[in-house]
Amino acid sequence: MADKPDMEEIASFHKAELKKTGRQEKNTLPTKETTEQEKSEIS
Repeated sequence: MADKPDMEEIASFHKAELKKTGRQEKNTLPTKETTEQEKSEIS
């Protein structure tokens, strides 16, 4: 059946064969100093 996973494929999956990936945060939150500076520029 197409709606159920093939249990043989799941049982033969090797986690060690996966490639390692690095994490990089792309959307950082502004610091308190940055927000204060932007507030003072607006006023």
